[in-house]
Amino acid sequence: MLTVVTKLLNITQPTIVCFGEKDAQQVFLVRRMIRDLDLPVAVHEIETVREADGLARSSRNVFLDDRQHEVALTLSRALRAAAAARADGVPAMLRAGRAVLDAADDVDLDYLTAVDPETFAPAPDDHAGDVRLLVAARVGPVRLIDTLLAQS
Repeated sequence: MLTVVTKLLNITQPTIVCFGEKDAQQVFLVRRMIRDLDLPVAVHEIETVREADGLARSSRNVFLDDRQHEVALTLSRALRAAAAARADGVPAMLRAGRAVLDAADDVDLDYLTAVDPETFAPAPDDHAGDVRLLVAARVGPVRLIDTLLAQS
């Protein structure tokens, strides 16, 4: 992905590029690459666009039937539950999010994690700053991702 982005930036030579926050890992890597290569381009992060019911908008959502769409809402609910537990620390956040995911049928969890948004290293249990929550799971045939910044 970074090779493709670098080629595109070299061809087009923009001064600003925009990436969606939903794929927070990608945004982090692009920012780091741009900094490491001293490219003269600013990265603007675009807030995740959500359906009216809270599901992160994705081209993959069209592959969800109505029931799977309802199940997929578990991802955003889990992130909100985890963020609501922010004051109790990282372990409590992850427990709260997993409880929501574990209670749902037909969610095949790849990961739910909390990272330091500046380094993308796993947030330690006693992390005092903001935490980026990341989730990825399969609902039916579709792999979905979502993210939420839990502010301290």
